[in-house]
Amino acid sequence: MPDKYSIILPTYNERKNLPILVYLIDKTFKQHPEYDWEVIIVDDASPDGTQEVAKELIKIFGSDHIQLKPRAGKLGLGTAYIHGLQFVTGNFVIIMDADFSHHPEAIPQFCKLQKEGDYDIVTGTRYAGDGGVYGWDLKRKLVSRGANFLASTLLRPNVSDLTGSFRLYKKNVLAKIILETKSKGYVFQMEMMVRARALGFTIAEQPIAFVDRVYGESKLGGDEIVGYLKGVWNLFISV
Repeated sequence: MPDKYSIILPTYNERKNLPILVYLIDKTFKQHPEYDWEVIIVDDASPDGTQEVAKELIKIFGSDHIQLKPRAGKLGLGTAYIHGLQFVTGNFVIIMDADFSHHPEAIPQFCKLQKEGDYDIVTGTRYAGDGGVYGWDLKRKLVSRGANFLASTLLRPNVSDLTGSFRLYKKNVLAKIILETKSKGYVFQMEMMVRARALGFTIAEQPIAFVDRVYGESKLGGDEIVGYLKGVWNLFISV
């Protein structure tokens, strides 16, 4: 039996990005028949027709590859993963953004690296090796770099990109970490790495190219930045 990779894809107003992303996921895995795959779309009641697009994708790619598991409203990124994890049938879970900022062509690199060291987690990094960020202005790059530097200095998780959201987990490892994680929103990704280190899980880093979203607007605003700073402090005094 080949290893199966379940991609949990939280969505909100991603009608334009979703078909391209799923097509490329399918294309990537067709080039690697040694891996099986599925996508669990967790949509938070998008008003733009994202769920209708998802239903069409199920018809095209089959219910064995695409699942739609919607929720009643915007309930947060962390709870989206918890919700999606209920429906996972693979032994590995990949989390990535639906806005096309993470390219599926990197997935086989994650899988290969995980196998090489039997790592519990492989996390994508924009800030090591040949990783990089494309499409951001200087201000946003500085905010991201500063956020990672602050968190790394205070929390010391030995991960170069704490705020990234392109990762591969062993299913049972993700389930354990989620139970320990308290944060919501953008702090959730950071806390996941801090908790993983505290629990003794092994982590490898895979350099990735991050590209600003193709369609739609960024969901990062001032409230999220303030929440991030509070989250760093709360983890510093509690973990």
